[in-house]
Amino acid sequence: MTQSKQPDNARLDRVVAEARQQREKREQGYRERALKLYPWICGRCGREFSGVRLRELTVHHKDHNHDNNPPDGSNWELLCLYCHDNEHMRELDEAARTRGPDGKPLATHNPFADLKSLLKK
Repeated sequence: MTQSKQPDNARLDRVVAEARQQREKREQGYRERALKLYPWICGRCGREFSGVRLRELTVHHKDHNHDNNPPDGSNWELLCLYCHDNEHMRELDEAARTRGPDGKPLATHNPFADLKSLLKK
């Protein structure tokens, strides 16, 4: 039984490694372009980066779609690690605040839904 699992695990490891390499390759491409297009300054906090610390500057996709990489860089902004994490946490916090664990909206009651007819009375 473990022998049949072995090839599956090896295949899975290979697929995961390939996916990581492709992601790194894709990221490297748009990161290099973004660093050429924009000044090495965080778009939120304004910190400047150079030398070894340049690795702390990340490319943030404004629409959160990592496959949307227009050549003019209009979907990117450079953010430091801290501001980038903060940006994504804000998105997660908003989703948690407005949605329940099942993904449905928390509040479904609209107290003003029939306001027009109530005002006519």
